[in-house]
Amino acid sequence: MRTAPERLLARLEWRVVRRLDGRLAGGYRTAHRGTGTDLVGLREYTEGDDARHIDWNVTARLNEPQLRVFTEDRELTVWLVLDRSASMTVGPPGRGKHDVLGELALVLARLLGRGGNRVGALLYDTGLYDNGRHDTGPVRIVPPGTGRRHALRIGAELARTADASRSGGRGSTTDLAAMLDAVAKLARRRALVVVISDFIGDGDWGRSLLRLTLRHEVVALRVVDAADDELPNVGLVVVDDAETGEQLDIDSSDPLLRTRLRARVEERDTSLAAGMRRAGVPIHRIGTAADLATALIEVVASTQRRRA
Repeated sequence: MRTAPERLLARLEWRVVRRLDGRLAGGYRTAHRGTGTDLVGLREYTEGDDARHIDWNVTARLNEPQLRVFTEDRELTVWLVLDRSASMTVGPPGRGKHDVLGELALVLARLLGRGGNRVGALLYDTGLYDNGRHDTGPVRIVPPGTGRRHALRIGAELARTADASRSGGRGSTTDLAAMLDAVAKLARRRALVVVISDFIGDGDWGRSLLRLTLRHEVVALRVVDAADDELPNVGLVVVDDAETGEQLDIDSSDPLLRTRLRARVEERDTSLAAGMRRAGVPIHRIGTAADLATALIEVVASTQRRRA
């Protein structure tokens, strides 16, 4: 009998992966050709060559400049940074932000984990793990691997963290800086880092993002739901903060309240866009109501336009 991740991946392969095959992986393979290099031989130095590659020992023996020739490893290492905080549960049943994140993770792991490319995952949540225990910390790691079976391993870990969150209760506010610092420590070789999050959290994360981009190429996929941006006008309601668990009685029809909320949303979005722009990181907005294949095709097209 198939597991839930197997059923989901089979559906995504039929509905999404086939439409993206050859477009998503190819879009990043040219930009990231790997970091390993192998010495394949020597040749005579000619004007315009990089003098840093001269082999001075051989040059001294032959009495003419000799250049080391390398071949570059074309395999790509990808790290998926997956925000598992409580705010990611917002959205309609069966299509919340955490559902979209799970689908994105499976599709990207399946597509980018081909041709020898290795995909790892870092699942980050400052909330509860292992049925309410805090001692395991906020990070779960799936080491880089390849192929369909490895994509399913990432899917299984996502299912485990979802079960732990449901049984454990509320989480705390997402520490975006700590999430970025965690992958920076983990990814020792240059890699493509794809951060999938709603980017709702606290802390000064700008410096952490800048440090991450010094070594790695970073792409941000921001998963959003309509409930993130606007409060429904339904009168008196009890608002339950998904991150902190705090409950407040508010009048959703109050014009002043609605104006303040819109201002806060605009301030949050402006600050997020500015931080990404300073770090040179493209951020792509993917709504819970969006068609996943169409959204990812636009991500690839946007990436190719930036490189043109």
